[in-house]
Amino acid sequence: MNGQNRSDIRPGLDVQVILKKDQRTGVKTRGTVKDILTKSSFHPHGIKVRLQDGQVGRVCDIL
Repeated sequence: MNGQNRSDIRPGLDVQVILKKDQRTGVKTRGTVKDILTKSSFHPHGIKVRLQDGQVGRVCDIL
């Protein structure tokens, strides 16, 4: 799954996100979803989430 649909993401899922600072390089960060920040049901760049460690990024892969 690509992380563009809010319905596919829920707290506790292991995901890979791209942090704001890594958008140019595309470096992925792995973590567990704590909160879903995007309110819309779909986002073309990925749903924005907060990870358990506090980092915020857009989901690119659901593990």
